[in-house]
Amino acid sequence: MRKSILIIKLLSVFALLALGIPLSAQAFKPPRTADGKPNLNGIWQVLNTANWDLQSHAAAAGPMIPLGAVGAMPAGLGVVDGEEIPYKPEAAATKKNNYANRLKLDPEVKCYLPGVPRATYMPFPFQIVQTSDGYILMAYEYANATRTIYMKDPGPSPVDSWMGQSVGHWEGDTLVVDAKSFNDQSWLDRAGNFHSDALHVVERYTLRNNDVINYEATIEDPAVFTRPWKISMPLYRRLEKNVQLMEFKCVEFVEELLYGQYRKQPK
Repeated sequence: MRKSILIIKLLSVFALLALGIPLSAQAFKPPRTADGKPNLNGIWQVLNTANWDLQSHAAAAGPMIPLGAVGAMPAGLGVVDGEEIPYKPEAAATKKNNYANRLKLDPEVKCYLPGVPRATYMPFPFQIVQTSDGYILMAYEYANATRTIYMKDPGPSPVDSWMGQSVGHWEGDTLVVDAKSFNDQSWLDRAGNFHSDALHVVERYTLRNNDVINYEATIEDPAVFTRPWKISMPLYRRLEKNVQLMEFKCVEFVEELLYGQYRKQPK
């Protein structure tokens, strides 16, 4: 009897390996909230260079030469599945122009809200707060951005906005977030990758272990891209003692840039 059980277990292991499923992924059981859902509560942050460029890139000088190495772009591996962002020809030309004029055009320079999915992979932490009353809150350190994920569809958004409207549901242990109703003002990274107000993003958050979330986002925008495409990356839990979101209220850092020209000049 014991031998039969052992054989069955070994066959199960071989079947998982044949399917390419790591044994550790099968063994992990995510912690649960009081309502039985996977517990995503915590402060998370990426460890990649996607905010500089979603695609693989070499290190390069920044747009402000006097900053030297401080303003340079670090090298990084891409997070785009297949490495290709499927632009329409005219949109590809816009992306190229965006990059050439990024110091002037990138909304991050002006402290505008980052949009989705860019808020997730900026080099700042963000916090996930699950509630028991049908909402999940995401608070981002950058520009005090926030996002409410409705776990019950509230109906169409009354207006397009920087962060859009997000509606979530659970597929097994994966949080799936459907985000739309964006304006066309945010970018996807500093490399000039952009979207229109037809942007539709479907995100998937899955706990790999207690301290890592597998994050995926499928991006669809028929006005800019020829087909949907996907990015994926791990999100890491911040484990410092007494970790908390700090403030990066960047509006005051860009007042001179945005409004200095309007200052009243003495006679």
